[in-house]
Amino acid sequence: MEKWSLMTITVLLALTVRWTVSLGSYSGAGKPPMYGDYEAQRHWQEVTYNLPIRQWYFNTSDNNLLYWGLDYPPLTAYHSFVCAYIAKLINPDWIALHTSRGYESQPHKLFMRTTVFVADLLVYIPAVILYCFSLKETSTKKKASICALCILLYPGLILIDHGHFQYPLSLGFALWGVLYLSYDWDLLGSVAFCLALNYKQMELYHSLPFFCYLLGKCFKKGLKGKGLVLLTKIAGTVVVSFAVCWLPFCTDMEQIMQVLRRLFPIDRGLFEACMFSSPPPCCKLANIWCSLSVLIKIKNIVSPQTQLKLSFAVTFLSLLPTCIKLTVQPSLRGFKFALVSCALSFFLFSFQVHEKSILLVSVPVCLIINEIPFMATWFLLVSTFSMLPLLLKDGLLLAYAVTMLAFLSVCVASFSIFEKTSAEDLQLKPFSLSLKGYVSWFKSFPKIVRSLFLLSVILMGILSLMSAAVHPPQRLPDLFPVSVSVISCLHFLLFLVYFNVVILWDSKNSRSQKKIS
Repeated sequence: MEKWSLMTITVLLALTVRWTVSLGSYSGAGKPPMYGDYEAQRHWQEVTYNLPIRQWYFNTSDNNLLYWGLDYPPLTAYHSFVCAYIAKLINPDWIALHTSRGYESQPHKLFMRTTVFVADLLVYIPAVILYCFSLKETSTKKKASICALCILLYPGLILIDHGHFQYPLSLGFALWGVLYLSYDWDLLGSVAFCLALNYKQMELYHSLPFFCYLLGKCFKKGLKGKGLVLLTKIAGTVVVSFAVCWLPFCTDMEQIMQVLRRLFPIDRGLFEACMFSSPPPCCKLANIWCSLSVLIKIKNIVSPQTQLKLSFAVTFLSLLPTCIKLTVQPSLRGFKFALVSCALSFFLFSFQVHEKSILLVSVPVCLIINEIPFMATWFLLVSTFSMLPLLLKDGLLLAYAVTMLAFLSVCVASFSIFEKTSAEDLQLKPFSLSLKGYVSWFKSFPKIVRSLFLLSVILMGILSLMSAAVHPPQRLPDLFPVSVSVISCLHFLLFLVYFNVVILWDSKNSRSQKKIS
């Protein structure tokens, strides 16, 4: 009972923070003609309820795809339909075809916020709680509650879901997939990840670790015996899961192709300038292509097809070592670190990335916060900071400042992160030993890492204040957003190197993978 009472307090605190953030502004509030993501979600409810399924993804007189046309997989559309059905019962004006465009009212805001709250409560939060109880390192009730509190107070997800406006379902389904795999329920894990992928196509960021881990397990069991049976079962589960999700769109090939064209808009180019940018447009995304565009206008000198090939090649090469290691030595620990590394490679190097996509890296980082609390806390702070231009646009400065400080305080108090900066604490001992003659340098490593962390936090604090309170020079109107993006990108590149070093030099994988075989 005491175990659950502690966890109940944790959940209530997390829910209180979420609801408090949701009382503020949201994406595009009172800003016609496009408004923002809040209006996009409302519009999808309008479309899915009033139009037949065959028209959901097509441009028609009743469905202008230039005005927040559906560009997510079928499960998002089905979810919108369910929300629309409930909305219709409360107030039909909320989803009336055409006339509800840009609809804003306090009752409707309460309804929309509640739908996110319920999705969090039913899918994401239970997965976090059960995951924390499943960890060997958090076998005591207190440790499990502390771990859950830190994960549930991660400011990036709270601000985007309950401030900006977004549903946590794809990340929640992916987390259920990780949880099922941790219990060796591979078929349920496959179903959960298929649901995640069919809710948002960005879950492709996590697809290779899931694929390589399960394939590696099949290899270890032997592809002439149990391994082949498991592989067949997993393949069948994936096919059936996708078939069920896509069944209404399988009436003809044109339906399927149109949905795919909406999901993967190759013609948009390597990245898109943010809609709120002043002319000339300047990208405010913390990945390598946008950061390089400050110096080299890649989109102007390289064709869209070449951009696609370039981003694919760089992304593939950056995640290849991790995927090979995970396939050859499958372990749950390696799988979780691979989720981080591969998602970060996708975010930094892939095609058509959005600033919110950093959440696809952050949630896996949350899963290893108990193993590397110092580096995980640091990364999660930077990931939230990288979305600062978007958060300021939505009027979420106060919520940003309070949740960032609260999260940092809880992590410092819970994990004593400044005491866990040795090479061993950061999982770098195998790497340090491999350097041989340079091992002595690692004696001062904890002090160096702590100094870099403090410097990073101070820099983020100064840039946050300047972005909010200081007017940039007329010649450089995007100075602060671009600075935020470039500095965040440099952090992410260093984190990518760090996570790859941990994965490739990890001797624990070779021991734990024996249990699988």
